[in-house]
Amino acid sequence: MVPAAADIRVDAGRGDIDYVSRAALKLRGALDALDRLGPTVEGTDCLDVGASTGGFTELLLERGARRVVALDVGHDQLAPHLRSDSRVHVIEGCNARDLKASDLPWMPRLVVADVSFISLTLVVPPVLDAVAGDLDLLVMVKPQFEVGRERLGSGGVVRDPALHQQAVRDVVASAHAAGARARAVIPSPLPGPHGNREFFVWFTRAEAHTDTIDGTIEQAVRGDPQGTVPTAHWVGTEPPRIGGRP
Repeated sequence: MVPAAADIRVDAGRGDIDYVSRAALKLRGALDALDRLGPTVEGTDCLDVGASTGGFTELLLERGARRVVALDVGHDQLAPHLRSDSRVHVIEGCNARDLKASDLPWMPRLVVADVSFISLTLVVPPVLDAVAGDLDLLVMVKPQFEVGRERLGSGGVVRDPALHQQAVRDVVASAHAAGARARAVIPSPLPGPHGNREFFVWFTRAEAHTDTIDGTIEQAVRGDPQGTVPTAHWVGTEPPRIGGRP
């Protein structure tokens, strides 16, 4: 029996209920996989492209982001407690394809992106063009929006690992052409709608490079995406840095 005066506390854990959406858990898994070798969130000005209800925004604030621009093409989706947070600047009705530097209240140094019904190959180049200077870019690739409708399986699911690889490869190529360098590929710890696999890619601003990405993408696609902390598959022979930008 428990004494009536006992101090009882319940540990609710870190389940989906802690965040406004499962997207936060996906980003948390990617950042945990990158750990100190990846982007610095604490004290950093951030841009969340495709903010929706604010899963990525919420996770960034939890990790100590200084400020976050929550940008989305839609309206009135962001959770009220995030909308009213003084650290969050909301930009609604803005298609990331049309983003300009003048649209931003400050120049972010970390950009995260989770977009639907549009290919990241159409989003990443204008975002890189709008954000001047050094930056980290961490995007979530959703093959179901990259491979084309004719390649979708039943229920809108992409099941072919070769198509997963091609989707990531296409996004990487678009970022490389726009002046960013892929540093790591991380399977999302949680599936997308209907079980679709998703993958994070971390980029930094860089000049021309000779790294080969195909092997890294293949390793990430072959990896088990269901782990609590997924594995970061690095581009090149060694992780590139420890904390912050190079």
